[in-house]
Amino acid sequence: MIFKTLLIAAAIASPALAANPMVGGAPMYASKTIVDNAVNSKDHTTLVAAVSAAGLVPTLQGPGPFTVFAPTNAAFAKLPAGTVDSLLKPANKAALTGVLTYHVVPGMLTAKELMTMAMQNGGKASLTTVQGETLVASSDGRMLTLTDRKGSRSNVTIADVRQSNGVIHVIDSVLLP
Repeated sequence: MIFKTLLIAAAIASPALAANPMVGGAPMYASKTIVDNAVNSKDHTTLVAAVSAAGLVPTLQGPGPFTVFAPTNAAFAKLPAGTVDSLLKPANKAALTGVLTYHVVPGMLTAKELMTMAMQNGGKASLTTVQGETLVASSDGRMLTLTDRKGSRSNVTIADVRQSNGVIHVIDSVLLP
């Protein structure tokens, strides 16, 4: 009973923490920006390094709102050997920016909204990314999956991580334009 009371008190005292899941072992605060939260996730160090190398930190700290599909370090590790190192080179900044902005959709779309959009359209919804190309969100009613232009799929593993300037959905594969 005392433990339950302490949990309720903690949730009331810190609603931003109570409302959001932990990501990469770190609390995510709805009062912080996408970048301010992402830097604390041990599962997103590659993504943070890539966002920094592409010069996108100021954008993702801006007002948004943005929906970000955030690949984990393990997602980046699935890419062919040398891909990440190559993309992080200054000479490949444009390509890196294209890959990263392909993971961002304008507006704030929750998992429920994405699933509803998909279910209303025969199980699939087209999303135009900041990069300019389309991602397809699909749902079987339980799992939210994204399919990139090349047909590769990525599953949302943690949904609805609210930020002051949008929402993050953690994904298990990198999407490629």
